[in-house]
Amino acid sequence: MQYLSLIYPHFFFIEGSHATARQAAELLRSVISQQRVPYTNQAGALIDAVRAVGEQLIAANPVELAVGNIVRRVLHIIREENLSLATAAIAGLNLSAASDGDDDDDGERDEHTVLSAAAVAAAARSTLRPPSLQTLLEDMPESATIPHTTSSGGDSEGKSKSADKSSRTRRLKHDIIEAVNELIQDITTCHEQIAEQAIEHIHQNEVILTLGSSKTVLEFLYAAKEKRRSFRVFVAEGAPRYQGHLLAKELVARGLQTTLITDSAVFAIISRVNMVIVGAHAVMANGGVIAPVGLNMVALAAQKHAVPFVVLAGSHKLCPLYPHNPEVLLNELRSPSELLDFGEFSDCLDFGSGTGSPLLHVVNPAFDYVPPKLVSLFITDTGGHNPSYMYRLIADYYSADDLVVRGRIASGN
Repeated sequence: MQYLSLIYPHFFFIEGSHATARQAAELLRSVISQQRVPYTNQAGALIDAVRAVGEQLIAANPVELAVGNIVRRVLHIIREENLSLATAAIAGLNLSAASDGDDDDDGERDEHTVLSAAAVAAAARSTLRPPSLQTLLEDMPESATIPHTTSSGGDSEGKSKSADKSSRTRRLKHDIIEAVNELIQDITTCHEQIAEQAIEHIHQNEVILTLGSSKTVLEFLYAAKEKRRSFRVFVAEGAPRYQGHLLAKELVARGLQTTLITDSAVFAIISRVNMVIVGAHAVMANGGVIAPVGLNMVALAAQKHAVPFVVLAGSHKLCPLYPHNPEVLLNELRSPSELLDFGEFSDCLDFGSGTGSPLLHVVNPAFDYVPPKLVSLFITDTGGHNPSYMYRLIADYYSADDLVVRGRIASGN
């Protein structure tokens, strides 16, 4: 995969879950499109290829959990599309037609239906292990396969079987690519899908508090204004990167009443607030939120004053892992230069203690962890959900076999 060496380094420079998730999905779509697959175990070959690339993408940007989410979503798509084709193929065999007209035809039809369902389940469980689904289908009795005329001879039968294999390969890749295209479209439009729900949650003359900068929050608030809702927004500046300044400027440019406050003023202002609306870096399987630093403080203040704490997150940010999983890198330490002027504090940073370590240490984390008990509601592109429901929603997007991407190659099982 020569193209990987050209695209892979870019992941070091992409910022934001939305852009990262979309580019990861587009790259994996390219991998699937260009991957050569064998006649047998086609899904397993595609899973191997996606895992090999996905492992590198995750290693390139381990803090951006959206990359791993997209890799797992694509693996789930491959499994689902393969199972769908398997179900259609087995149903098309019409095994009940082999009952030879016995009186207990109905009983035999039911029996064959059970066998078909069992075969589908067995094929789905053994997608990555021999015998493959294609081998299973090819080993069916001739009476159960697609009928062919005896006059065509053995060569015609061989050509028909080869054409059938080629058709299944093209159909599987086509269906997978179509599903990945839908995933990319969902990522692209997630801001609009979430913003459409703003009118249900923001009411007239309310006061909204947020922190830092989030395009999802910006579009959500602007959508409510477009529906002629009048409200005021307090924006905590989000030190030390002060992303709240950017959000406040955008809100004012779109005509929203905005007040910029310091992070330390959140607790003083929270009693005047009707709702806290924030974005998220990732939503974990337990309903916990990895969010920009400072949001845990805001969540605690909201809980103290019984103010709803609402989190906006696209489905690409829903992570099937738990905070304690070793694959999860919960935080990132950013440069001390965001906090200190090295020229002014050079004497404090000198190695003058004689111990070989500086006198002053600077810790500048990028993220906070907000436990699910502090979250009132999640709003995703599929609607609003309670924190206790998030594990069920997340389970619909992922397969249990794909939770750990690194070091697991299907062909090695």
